[in-house]
Amino acid sequence: MDFGKSDDPRVQAQLDRLSQLSVPDGRIGLETITAMMERLGNPHRQLPPVFHVAGTNGKGSTCAFLRAMLEAEGYRVHMTTSPHLVRYNERIRLAGELISDSDLAALLAEVLDACEDLGPSFFEVTIAAAFLAFSRVPADACVVEVGLGGRLDATNVLEPKALAACGIAALGIDHEKFLLAPEDGLPVALAAAPMRRIAFEKAGIAKKDVPLLSINWSSPERKQIQVCSAAAGSLLYRIERDWNYGDEGYCDKLGILHFPELALPGEHQSSNAALAVAMVRHQEKLAVSQSAIMQGLQSATWPARLQRLSDGPLTSRVAGRNLWLDGGHNPSAGEAIAKHFDQPLHLILGMLANKDPRALLDPLGDAVRSLTIVPVPGQDCHPPEAFGPDAVARKGIEDALLHIPDDGYPVLIAGSLYLAGEVLRLNDEIPD
Repeated sequence: MDFGKSDDPRVQAQLDRLSQLSVPDGRIGLETITAMMERLGNPHRQLPPVFHVAGTNGKGSTCAFLRAMLEAEGYRVHMTTSPHLVRYNERIRLAGELISDSDLAALLAEVLDACEDLGPSFFEVTIAAAFLAFSRVPADACVVEVGLGGRLDATNVLEPKALAACGIAALGIDHEKFLLAPEDGLPVALAAAPMRRIAFEKAGIAKKDVPLLSINWSSPERKQIQVCSAAAGSLLYRIERDWNYGDEGYCDKLGILHFPELALPGEHQSSNAALAVAMVRHQEKLAVSQSAIMQGLQSATWPARLQRLSDGPLTSRVAGRNLWLDGGHNPSAGEAIAKHFDQPLHLILGMLANKDPRALLDPLGDAVRSLTIVPVPGQDCHPPEAFGPDAVARKGIEDALLHIPDDGYPVLIAGSLYLAGEVLRLNDEIPD
């Protein structure tokens, strides 16, 4: 677990307290976060309209598009996402700005002082701190990314009254230990169909009378999302019936939007952009103009997702070559990455031990000209032999770049958001 490091001793003192929390093995649920909210004065009931986004892949990018569109309209936007890449502050954005060190230190201290005896997890403390900050700083909207799953995720303490819309980005198999774990009382059919179970967990964010939109509209996910929506009484707006997107752009009952060139690269980003547009256009709490939507699609930023690194200490080691970074680590992410590259590449890979070592390699296939394996600092990782006989081990990113063949092909660093954060730090590209 990466609890984060800070140059500010006040923040570091609180991060050290976070690192001392026992991390409940396999425990997810809303009991602890609900008790925390009660002790803190129920800040989750005092938020501006919330856009709540779940999904296996793409939920962070969807949040980035939402924030950009809302800010283009002139709204002040709070946002909480996870994980952080370089600094813990990235998890809490207040009215458009990352939370300051002084405010973060005070906020974490307040939450821990009030709730430490409840045995909260790292993520529960983070969400409690975010919602407490959101309730105190004036803003017009909140964008909240689900951490794990949805149904039992700490962010799902949000109540219908607070919500503008809920969205479900692309689904895939990930976090199996938690999201596919046996549970008493669940329908037998869910245990026999992993993707249906994943859809069940993600669709658990559905709330009564709140718009629910999903880009997943193929069996078995479709049926499960419908079932969850009906059970919750949410307002399900179906893709292909109520809205749709494709080569021509986005369309719904309000008309057609021809997408500009999106700020975030990758063919898969069109679906994330479409979901964000659909969420904005199917809610009634905040007016968002077509011009703001278009501006947001062209201005959104989201580091470490098919990001071409700028000039810096790392890129100077492969001068004249494109150096790409992506935190993807599951098969769905591998497929999206593979679609983006239309030429061979050199792959530098670092993957946590609980991830599938073939998740990126299989989709990329013969495009991988060389494969270098590096450790992810502070994490348990797969050894080089897990990636096959062609994998070469290096001691770190800088060492790996020194040994990349000089043939002009692009270099991709991937496999972990933790590794991506280290890459951004080494290249002096600190997210702000």
